[in-house]
Amino acid sequence: MNLHLQNKVFVVTGGASGIGAAICKLIAAEEGIAVIADRNTTQNETLLQQLQQAGRQAMAVQAELTNERDCKAVIDAVIAAYGRIDGLVNNAGVNDGVSLENGTVESFNRSLDVSLVHYFAMAHYALPHLKKTNGCIVNIGSKVSVTGQGNTSGYAASKGAINALAREWAAELLPYGLRVNTVIPAEVSTPQYETWIQKQPSPEEKLQQIVSRIPLGKRFTTPEEIANTVVFLLSDVSSHTTGQVIFVDGGYTHLDRSLT
Repeated sequence: MNLHLQNKVFVVTGGASGIGAAICKLIAAEEGIAVIADRNTTQNETLLQQLQQAGRQAMAVQAELTNERDCKAVIDAVIAAYGRIDGLVNNAGVNDGVSLENGTVESFNRSLDVSLVHYFAMAHYALPHLKKTNGCIVNIGSKVSVTGQGNTSGYAASKGAINALAREWAAELLPYGLRVNTVIPAEVSTPQYETWIQKQPSPEEKLQQIVSRIPLGKRFTTPEEIANTVVFLLSDVSSHTTGQVIFVDGGYTHLDRSLT
């Protein structure tokens, strides 16, 4: 299927690794232009070189997204380079373990900065350019927003807000024909997830426990499977899909636990 992404420009936050990198690679494979916006300069350059060596168009912008000025600078750099933005993928965030019992108001606010506030900032600064291209926004959420997890109040609050913003922004942007959707992963094999697993008392046992509870195939979702849905939503093939919260999780969030 031709997704009609040729020469269209898509900004992906947290695009240098994990789910973000998979999204950038698929955009590039579909002949779109992937803009990798990430604070990790080394990973930015590594992915950029991989894409360019494969003959793909791409750009990397180093940014600390908790800094509003960096969010604006990403958008300004993309417009300077390409003159347009066709889509924004808000993906960056960290499950940072800020809990109600042991966290502080300061750490909670910091958690919102890390996983939520820059979603608004990036969308705000990209919006004038998205209006010109009838572009779209895809936010990456988390199953924690609807299941809870325990000991991660800041992250859960951020991801719950992201679900709400899919509907709110879709409603606000209807007059401009702009679509907004959220994709929700559950258990995905990424470097960040691997770091979390290794912090558990019995990492291998914990991993097997989680995998055994994923209904479809008893396996993790791959970053590429998340990317497939995200890039479909970026494309005009999904031209009448907006305000949706879409779970790509092998049935983990909603199917009956008796199935596992």
